[in-house]
Amino acid sequence: MLIQFKRRLGIAAVLTVGLMPLVASGQCPSLLDHSFPGLQDGKPVSLCQYAGKVILVVNTASYCGLTSQYDGLEKLHARLKDKGLVVLGFPSNDFGGQEPGTEREIANFCRLTYGVEFPMFGKSSVKGKDANPFFLKLGEITGSKPKWNFHKYLINRDATRAFAFGSMTRPDDKELLAKIDELLGR
Repeated sequence: MLIQFKRRLGIAAVLTVGLMPLVASGQCPSLLDHSFPGLQDGKPVSLCQYAGKVILVVNTASYCGLTSQYDGLEKLHARLKDKGLVVLGFPSNDFGGQEPGTEREIANFCRLTYGVEFPMFGKSSVKGKDANPFFLKLGEITGSKPKWNFHKYLINRDATRAFAFGSMTRPDDKELLAKIDELLGR
């Protein structure tokens, strides 16, 4: 009996030690293992904090014909954030030079014009060799790279799958909303 107990303890210890690296490495899915400066203050923000949420990633621009999508993105975020959705905005000047401002100017425009409260990050490139690594990976996973402002990527809760939606897909689009509901488990 004592031998069995010791064996059980030995197995339990091995299992516990064996699981520790899995728990430590599983805290942040590799897709989200990036940090970017926050738009408001420039301080690094880790995307790992959004693990377990359904994430809608959007490259944004303040002077684009699609800029009014900010309104729909904010409404979507406000309506579903308590259900597990987060919208993340990445301002970019890659398309038509339609985001020429500084981070402060962009932040003020988004807040004052559209009441944006969803997380926004500092201006970065989302295409080409200088694209931020998060957008490069999303493009690789989905086979779809941004061709214009307001391209959208929807990421499932465990960050193992991503879906692309083009710039013309509005935040209230039925297909986008159906996929969000599916990923939220609603």
